[in-house]
Amino acid sequence: MAEPEPDPTPSGAGQRLGAPETLGISTLDPGLRPPAMPPGRHITIRVRMLDDTEELFDISQKASGKVLFDLVCAHMNLIEGDYFGLEFQNQQKMMVWLDHIKPIIKQLRRPKHTILRFSVKFFPPDHAQLLEELTRYLFALQIKQDLSGGRLTCNDSSAALMVSHIIQSEIGDFDESHCRSHLLNNNYIPDQMPLIDKIMEFHSKHIGQTPAESDYQLLEVARRLEMYGIRLHPAKDREGTKLSLAVAHTGVLVFQGHTRINAFNWSKVRKLSFKRKRFLIKLRPDLNSSYQDTLEFLMASRDCCKVFWKICVEYHAFFRLFEEPKPKPKPVLFTRGSSFRFSGRTQKQVIDYVRESEFKKIPFERKHSRVQQNSRLSPLPSPRHHEVPTESGFPGDRLSSPPRRHWKESVLVSAEDPSALRMKASPFHQRNGHEDRRGSASRLEETRGSPQQTHPEHLNTGVVSSSPVTAVHPHGMVNGQKSLELGSHSPNGRQPSPLTSPLLNDACSVRTDDEDEVRRKRFPTDRAYFIAKELLTTERTYLKDLEVVTVSFQSAVGQDEATPDSLRNTISSTFEPLHKFHTGFLREVEQRLALWEGRSNAHIKGDYQRIGDVMLKNLQALKPLTANLNKQSDVLLELEKACKASRKLEGLCRDFELQKVCYIPLNVFILRPLHRLIHYKQILERLCKHYPATHVDFRDCRAALADVSEVVDQLQGSLIKMENFQKLLELNKDLLGIDNLVVPGREFIRLGCLSKLSGKGLQQRMFFLFSDIILYTSRGMTPTNQFRVNGQLPLRGMTIRESEDEWGVPHAFTLVGQGQSVVVAASSLKEMEKWMEDIKMAIEMAKTSNGPSSDVLTSSLPDNKCPEDSSVEAESEDDMTASHTSLERPAPHRGNTMVHVCWHRNTSVSMVDFSIAVENQLSGNLLRKFKNSNGWQKLWVVFTNFSLFFYKSHQDDYPLASLPLLGYSVTIPSENENIHKDYVFKLHFKSHVYYFRSESEYTFERWMEVIRSATAPSSRPRVLNSKEPHPH
Repeated sequence: MAEPEPDPTPSGAGQRLGAPETLGISTLDPGLRPPAMPPGRHITIRVRMLDDTEELFDISQKASGKVLFDLVCAHMNLIEGDYFGLEFQNQQKMMVWLDHIKPIIKQLRRPKHTILRFSVKFFPPDHAQLLEELTRYLFALQIKQDLSGGRLTCNDSSAALMVSHIIQSEIGDFDESHCRSHLLNNNYIPDQMPLIDKIMEFHSKHIGQTPAESDYQLLEVARRLEMYGIRLHPAKDREGTKLSLAVAHTGVLVFQGHTRINAFNWSKVRKLSFKRKRFLIKLRPDLNSSYQDTLEFLMASRDCCKVFWKICVEYHAFFRLFEEPKPKPKPVLFTRGSSFRFSGRTQKQVIDYVRESEFKKIPFERKHSRVQQNSRLSPLPSPRHHEVPTESGFPGDRLSSPPRRHWKESVLVSAEDPSALRMKASPFHQRNGHEDRRGSASRLEETRGSPQQTHPEHLNTGVVSSSPVTAVHPHGMVNGQKSLELGSHSPNGRQPSPLTSPLLNDACSVRTDDEDEVRRKRFPTDRAYFIAKELLTTERTYLKDLEVVTVSFQSAVGQDEATPDSLRNTISSTFEPLHKFHTGFLREVEQRLALWEGRSNAHIKGDYQRIGDVMLKNLQALKPLTANLNKQSDVLLELEKACKASRKLEGLCRDFELQKVCYIPLNVFILRPLHRLIHYKQILERLCKHYPATHVDFRDCRAALADVSEVVDQLQGSLIKMENFQKLLELNKDLLGIDNLVVPGREFIRLGCLSKLSGKGLQQRMFFLFSDIILYTSRGMTPTNQFRVNGQLPLRGMTIRESEDEWGVPHAFTLVGQGQSVVVAASSLKEMEKWMEDIKMAIEMAKTSNGPSSDVLTSSLPDNKCPEDSSVEAESEDDMTASHTSLERPAPHRGNTMVHVCWHRNTSVSMVDFSIAVENQLSGNLLRKFKNSNGWQKLWVVFTNFSLFFYKSHQDDYPLASLPLLGYSVTIPSENENIHKDYVFKLHFKSHVYYFRSESEYTFERWMEVIRSATAPSSRPRVLNSKEPHPH
């Protein structure tokens, strides 16, 4: 076999085909060039791709593994190459990964006889983290291989569902005879025959699903399986029990057979090491754990230990670190232990690079890989293309070798090479919009120039064979290198892997600099995209909130014998259908956003640059569940009734609210479905306002807005009453010394901190204004952090006047009631005006309404008077010191409710503020920076209930920390603060300063809007109609 002449073009920085300038390749940072090729003899390396095609690469034997890996990634135009690796069988017959740092010659003893397999190395927990469609396509091929090889084990339903998505991507929409014959001639899973009918049933439900969508759904099913991405390493415990060890993004896993029996999270692991045949896991001290400090597993040999230890080190670094670890300095005299370290970018660096770098994005169009023109003809038996290496290695004795092609390091064309930018070849044949890829799920080479005419003699009119044939110019340029004659290296006529060059666009043209400047850094710049992304981020948070009720509460409280069946059934029948519906809705939104974000060439056609059709379809499907939305008051009443009847259940609910997962009061979670409808309405209103009437998405958005507005208008009255009921229930838990705050006709108006003038001067008190009465309280010294009621002031017959001049106290006013008067002072003029306005309004309401009885205090307190005895005063003095403590101070019970925040921040909030906060919920990723820190930390942030809650990612079940916003001011950093970034806002309270950075102008405006709603409370009254029935 004659080798081609070396290309005289010097090896420069790798670039994606068609790019007009040097841009850098997958595993290199922007602006860096690949390492120079060392001098010396060249060797030919054979690499088997994920579609089972083989490519040949000429490379210096002194080159490092990274040089070869970069060549492979450049060959496929793969940007997110860091998720992948090259594995091979070493001299000990073990499968190992090619080390990026070591020279190839030191790793491959017989390179001519070694086949390297390009495979997925790091499996992320969520495929939405894969930002390019080409990457997801490669992951889908890996899942397909794992299924056929028996490594990805699962139940029959999951296996059938995954195979149905695979064949949908290969042959298109369901046709019974075509599908059955295809399954009879292609094996996707071991023992496939009994599942053919179930596979066909699933396939019939995927009509209209594109190959890209099929890949997405395949990964969605696979990632939920226990064996997803698992590579088992045989081991034994100290008792000699046969086990298997594996590593995942979460930590080290222990399996018995294919069942996971234990997991050691990275946060619990202090050190991983090995000594001879023993693999050691040292855990961090944990008083609540029964495990020993060090766990020991026996493996077959020291080499087995080292192989597993290396992949553990790499998994930990890739998923847990923010940047590549720096190499340790070499010791002068003695070395101890392995010098191995992770080399490459971490997942965070990969995601940030793909999202923010300025490379010219070349879309990848995913098309059906096996299409037959005449489905009535039975297909020819196709060779198996799913051979997976066994424990002993790759299958070696194959009669017909896969297609091969030589690729040199000169594939990395420099920007100065004009010939490489003018390369042309004929595009693929297309039949009925489907790509003619046969057998190997592959796509043939094409270029970025103008399209050429296909040769009619190569068109297949009958049954499609397993060997694709297409017209290629005999001396065309491929990746900057002259193509070889087809017959010289491909006896069966098959072409190299199609992953070399995805379609640029429909016209095969190169995007200009002007076009690319518009799409720089954040390729979807349309405001509608960010509005749709807000729908996605808030839907993720909403689904997590539903799971607090359907999963966490039901498991912690619902299964207890103290929970009545009526409550259990009411919660189940109300929330589980909603949870099921919104799970499907979120999946559709994620899929649409993945396509919209430029991860495919769909953005060129515009088919996926909209969200109104998805919302319209799902909001219409939500209408039958409106009855469930009307049951929220039933759930609240049933829960309150059950807690009153059972002290044990009341204690269980109180304990549940102390759990991290219940980050806001439980009753707020129960009203979430009603609040979510308001969010849908607001999102659709923004879309309709943004779109011109001629936009393709405007009609769907307007129709969806009409549907959701109709439902919101129907529920608005009951929502106001339920919010009032929920707030009364919440306050009832915060107050001591009342019989029952929740009585028909009572409405909550405002709560906050005022200073009460007494014989000992001004004393800090918490005041609660209702439609019929004012309660004033002091912070109790009980373990529950509740506020003890000191007195009450009925509103009927009350008068109010300013009294600053009378008492010489700033912002003071006097409340004169039945036989008593109380002088109070607000913290500011604005606070005084809010209180006086709301109290005057409440007094007018009390005159005209037949409100509830004002006798709410227990008999232990004197009527209508504040107990000014020494014990209470001593209590209040302690409270004065407590008022200056930090909100982060741990409290035994309910220490972070809005009542406590108002107490610490010396401010007030009204019912209107609570309602506005409900309407202004928001979530998404933000970068946070402290005042004196240098770096930015990426966090998932949720705004609700006047607070920011911080998570590591949207998948976390509970927040890492929270920041109550009452009292904070939100501004834009000044020039002298040296924050030279776009879309940054600043939160400031006393000496506390935080900077937050958003991804776009729209998200910046939204975060400023919702935070201002919490930091600048409103005073507009919103009260119930006294003639309307109440939910209690």
